[in-house]
Amino acid sequence: RIRYVNFSRLVEVVPDVSRYHGLIILGGPMSANELNRYPHLDAEKDAIRHAVADEIPVLGICLGAQLIAAALGARVRKNPAKEIGWFEVVPTDAGYQDPLFSKFGGPEMIFHWHGDTFALPQGAHHLARSEACPNQAFRFGDSAYGLQFHLEVDAVLIERWLRTPVHLREITALGNTVDPEQIRTDTSRYMARSTELSGAVFGEFIDRFYSPRRRVPLPSR
Repeated sequence: RIRYVNFSRLVEVVPDVSRYHGLIILGGPMSANELNRYPHLDAEKDAIRHAVADEIPVLGICLGAQLIAAALGARVRKNPAKEIGWFEVVPTDAGYQDPLFSKFGGPEMIFHWHGDTFALPQGAHHLARSEACPNQAFRFGDSAYGLQFHLEVDAVLIERWLRTPVHLREITALGNTVDPEQIRTDTSRYMARSTELSGAVFGEFIDRFYSPRRRVPLPSR
């Protein structure tokens, strides 16, 4: 069974993560540092810390990855450049040895939409980079993963994002650096491989729901 919680609408929810086999934290337009505007981010970080401490598999995507990094004591800040569109993600040497990132056939074109980045938590394994953003993915312990990129998207979702008013304003503010038509062309070109890769990577992550757990110490905050 899957339980989906929109913390921005259900601000009073405090999930008991011990009841679940895994925790997935998705993205959003806000910054992980905007706690005054979005106090529910603290509840998400608390859930992440409890899940990691209890060795429950955790996966964070984009903002979710930034929240994992912040929950583990690492800094989240503006990236020097916004990545919006399809960009090459390159596994590190550690990435090629990782059960999830070993699914990569080398550098892969993957969809991005982010302006922030994270530092690596103390003790984390650096798994992937891109030209504009060195920290694209990390693993903490055996089964807590942060992915800055959007391997979960399909063509319909990308088109929805390109038509959403808040996203249109963001693209307009960047001048001519982001071309929605080029994104659509690239989506047609790269989506089939992205879909294949997402099935392999996320399938490997879900297998961790039933793996024996080992205690993982959290970094001091």
